[in-house]
Amino acid sequence: LIFCFGERIRAMKAAKQSKADIEPVVAELLALKAKYESTVGIPFGGAPVINKESNKVREVENPNEKKSDSISKKKRSETEAKSNDAAVDNLITPRAVDYSAWYNDVISVSDMVDQSPVRGCMVIKPWGMGVWDLLRAELDERIRESGTQNAYFPLFIPKSFLSKEAEHVDGFAKECAVVTHHRLCKSPDGKELIADPDAKLEEPLIVRPTSETVIWNMFGKWISSYRDLPLKINQWANVVRWELRTRPFLRTTEFLWQEGHTAHASAEDAIATAKESLDMYASVCEDMLAIPTVKGEKSPSERFAGAANTYTIEALMQNGWALQSGTSHFLGQNFARAFDVFFQTETGERELVWATSWGVSTRLIGAMIMTHSDDKGLVLPPAVAPLQVVIVPITKGTGPEHDELMRSVNEIVKSFKSQKIRVKVDDRQNTRPGAKYFEWERKGVPIRLEIGPRDLKANSVTMVTRPTGEKKSISIDNLVNDIKSSLSEIHSHLLQQAQDRLTKKTFRVESYQEMKGMMMNEDDDESKEQDQQLQRSTIGFYLVPWKCDAKNEEAIKQDCKATIRCYPLELNQVPPAAGVKCFYSGEQATHMAIFARAF
Repeated sequence: LIFCFGERIRAMKAAKQSKADIEPVVAELLALKAKYESTVGIPFGGAPVINKESNKVREVENPNEKKSDSISKKKRSETEAKSNDAAVDNLITPRAVDYSAWYNDVISVSDMVDQSPVRGCMVIKPWGMGVWDLLRAELDERIRESGTQNAYFPLFIPKSFLSKEAEHVDGFAKECAVVTHHRLCKSPDGKELIADPDAKLEEPLIVRPTSETVIWNMFGKWISSYRDLPLKINQWANVVRWELRTRPFLRTTEFLWQEGHTAHASAEDAIATAKESLDMYASVCEDMLAIPTVKGEKSPSERFAGAANTYTIEALMQNGWALQSGTSHFLGQNFARAFDVFFQTETGERELVWATSWGVSTRLIGAMIMTHSDDKGLVLPPAVAPLQVVIVPITKGTGPEHDELMRSVNEIVKSFKSQKIRVKVDDRQNTRPGAKYFEWERKGVPIRLEIGPRDLKANSVTMVTRPTGEKKSISIDNLVNDIKSSLSEIHSHLLQQAQDRLTKKTFRVESYQEMKGMMMNEDDDESKEQDQQLQRSTIGFYLVPWKCDAKNEEAIKQDCKATIRCYPLELNQVPPAAGVKCFYSGEQATHMAIFARAF
């Protein structure tokens, strides 16, 4: 890892990057070397002293050193070791070294989440919650504009409800958390708390993995006539799905999401709503997160449990793997049938209603991180950045010059807030400007403004943009307009960069062996494979002619771990022409499909 940082610094110098860009990397390298020395007992690259009797590395003792000096040195070494430990813990593993570690490091150093005492769960800290709040606010507004109303349903679902829809219960049975008692009591020996045997529930309750069953139970009470349709309900909630392998934002036992549920008088109306919801998700990803996606239909084996059809948006991450970023389901009449939800038509007939459900979750934050962030830390699209601009005054902290500078800074802040630009002044006196730059860069703030007495005299500020590191001087007179333009340019830059990656890494292949050769890795270890794939230009989405066949789909998954991410909607408006053969079986193709490895 030390060598990697050394190479990175040399490359930065060769590229003639600025001293301000190189210094934080040098600081990380020095911290890593200090950690090495505290662990091994010698400087990095130095020669160890060997105790021939024990054959162990030991420190060289100074015979003239007093015992008290030795104790002081020991305490000092312990303090330095703790400091070095903290420094190393604050490092970001380069993507090329360990992609999974890089992802976790970015989340950690940007202060988005913390570990939970409950295995598989996460504590979303204010910076991470700020991103979700902004995304949620925009999405909630669009949902309500579609005629959908917000409601809330119980966290607990009677076990019998899940049993009413066979495919649904099969899909979620292994992920359910179950409540069996409603009270605790002391154990007979009085040493611990146990479930009170006298407080066993008559029927176990499932902690909500999704809400179709409980919502359709209520729809049965609310729907009786065509006049009650369409009925569109949305819920913002937490859900629990017991996961064995978890990763912050991407896959956790508990997560936050929205789930929309609608009832309709016709299949056509329901399918239209499902597709409109998918369009909304794709639009939000582009407009808020600067993430381009592929809209498509899931294969039958990848559909949501109990759905007649599932639509999806798939995003491409930097290492070439896919991430399912939102889904919308046409449920047919399955849940209406399970819960006896009928309506009277205009002609007086009694029919089952048609249904949809659709949702996105905090997984979108993980998608954003893996789409845009870099080895310096988090990169935030301006629309979801809790702070869009941080201002760092360059001042000694006292005197008339400082007071004049801060008056100007306060005026700038006032003008920003009047235009709803989210801004903060970092005027901490106990932290150097360089450390402030380093911190806000890691947290992904899109724009940093530096202003000192000289800048003020020149009626200008220095602006640094996070994604590119571009630094330039801009006039205070037109500052608000320049900042708004720069925020828009940052979003466009991030979106274009991601779109270029998606275009470059979408490959048309005609045979399975060709795809397998492009994506397979000799190393079966998943984390190492991710790291190596980051370096390969042939890892991505594979667009292929395909005959829908669940057995062949499973065989491919077992052989090379690739799955069908979707049948792209725009490429499947009509079936493949006669003579177009499936890339795997050689039979007439039924779809154009995208295969990929996925998180």
